[in-house]
Amino acid sequence: MSNSTNTERTPVAEAEPPFAPAIDAHVHLFPERLANAIQRALREEAGWAFPHPPARETIEAALDDAGVERYVALPYVHEPGGARSLNAWLAEQAAESDRLIPFASVHPDDEDVGGIVREAFEAGARGLKFHCPVQGCAPADPRIEPALEAAAEYDRPVTYHGGTAPMYEDSPYVGAELFAEAVESYPDLRVNCAHMGTYEVSAFVEMAREHDSVYLDTTFAMSTEAERTMDFDPSTIADETFIELSESIMYGSDFPNIPYPYRAERAGLLERGLPPETYRDLFYRTATTFLG
Repeated sequence: MSNSTNTERTPVAEAEPPFAPAIDAHVHLFPERLANAIQRALREEAGWAFPHPPARETIEAALDDAGVERYVALPYVHEPGGARSLNAWLAEQAAESDRLIPFASVHPDDEDVGGIVREAFEAGARGLKFHCPVQGCAPADPRIEPALEAAAEYDRPVTYHGGTAPMYEDSPYVGAELFAEAVESYPDLRVNCAHMGTYEVSAFVEMAREHDSVYLDTTFAMSTEAERTMDFDPSTIADETFIELSESIMYGSDFPNIPYPYRAERAGLLERGLPPETYRDLFYRTATTFLG
């Protein structure tokens, strides 16, 4: 798929430049009470400590310092009835920011799944987010069909937490087979599996290789802290995979819900010394294609 066929390694210092300007395709922005509740739940379940305040001003200051030009804010609701207000709040935040790209959320048990998503798209949402294990829905769950149909109608992409990492190996809502059902059911819909599809990376990489509509993001899985935080070794993904599929893989961070410094998300990628064209795809161009 990628036009980047040069496999020679370029020293990071010689790249033009390798990271900035960047688009971070996986950031979380929530109202303060909800943001604190999410971090508290993660802290209790995984034992992580979060050094980054979740307010928009502090998030954007940290991203700006890192050379991030735009970022995608991915919302999700844990219970039915909260999507409309969360989507409206995020649209308001986007109106006050020159770098925030808002996505929309909907719960599979909402009364008007399709209507909620269409309202969000009309208000400026650039895509749709599902956290499958938390929301209790598979990627092609019949309950969210109206949402996926709306995304296809509006040509909006969908980002899923569709893999089993870091703590969802027993969830009935995630995995490569279930994700493949969504790809087959909606072949024209641009879909992204977060976290490189961990822990089934090989299967998700193969899907991205076979389908132009399938994307992956590097979030958490390619961090220099991945072995400690999620028991995954980023070196198991070869450099050649990023070179071959640079038009299907995009950079993301999970910021501010990461238990380590922001630089850890990109340091391992930069240390690989990939070709400059590959870095431009990973850190910028692929996200623009995914977002449409």
